[in-house]
Amino acid sequence: MINKRRSGLSLALAALVFFVWPASALAATDPGLGTAGNFAVLAGTTVTNTGPTWITGQLGVAPGSAVTGFPPGTSGVQHKGDSVATTAQTNLTAAYVNAAAQPCPGTNNFTGVNLGGKNLVPGVYCQTTAPTLTGTLTLNGSGIYIFQIGSTLVTASGARVVLIGGAQPCQIFWQVGSSATIATSTTFIGNIMALTSIAMQTGATLNGRALARNGAVTLDTNRIIQSSGCGYGVPAFVAAPGGNVLPANLGVPAEMRGEFPWLLVIGTGAGAAVIALGFGSVKRRRRSI
Repeated sequence: MINKRRSGLSLALAALVFFVWPASALAATDPGLGTAGNFAVLAGTTVTNTGPTWITGQLGVAPGSAVTGFPPGTSGVQHKGDSVATTAQTNLTAAYVNAAAQPCPGTNNFTGVNLGGKNLVPGVYCQTTAPTLTGTLTLNGSGIYIFQIGSTLVTASGARVVLIGGAQPCQIFWQVGSSATIATSTTFIGNIMALTSIAMQTGATLNGRALARNGAVTLDTNRIIQSSGCGYGVPAFVAAPGGNVLPANLGVPAEMRGEFPWLLVIGTGAGAAVIALGFGSVKRRRRSI
């Protein structure tokens, strides 16, 4: 009887290992941005901007050094071809390679499939060729998400990435094999790590980072919030572009507001106000939401 019980227990443990081990082995791990995580925008050649872009976080470029369009745009500290930006690019390359090498299970291969309309849990997802992201992609649950895009990442106008169930912007990585285009009025979330370039079109918002290894980052009236968490501190407050009337589609979406406790939105419509609380001071700026 004892031997039978031991045999049954062994089979049960074997079954548990069989079902649990593959999930653990294929779980995504943080690729580690290193000092690249200190930047909201990082480019290889140039950063160019049109309009009152508002970047809450640092901006860098290396080995290039050209930054244009600030003002009318605003950002945190800018590092242009210096050792800080160069080290960040080295760290970005390591994170990119790490993310690209993580195994993607066959069930998570969405080559040719639009991610819009899907509700995904943490893990590694891959697309050899990625169609335009349209509609809403929902990421559900705390944990690391890695999207391996073999070629280009393109969103449709008004596309959205939404987080529920404790998912955080700092946990999401988009490893892009060439370039990324975030279309007009898109609400995007996560760390974009592009081999070549990143273009954010008019009114697109990003809660995360735009990190381009070899090419340019092109901006046009965007709102970029450098995400905190995952071992990174909260970026210093950056005021909105002075003297400019920001368009309504630069309002901070509801799912982004909890990311920065010092960024509050009071009211709705034309009468809304953004109140930024940081480092012992209170700053109030009226703007359209």
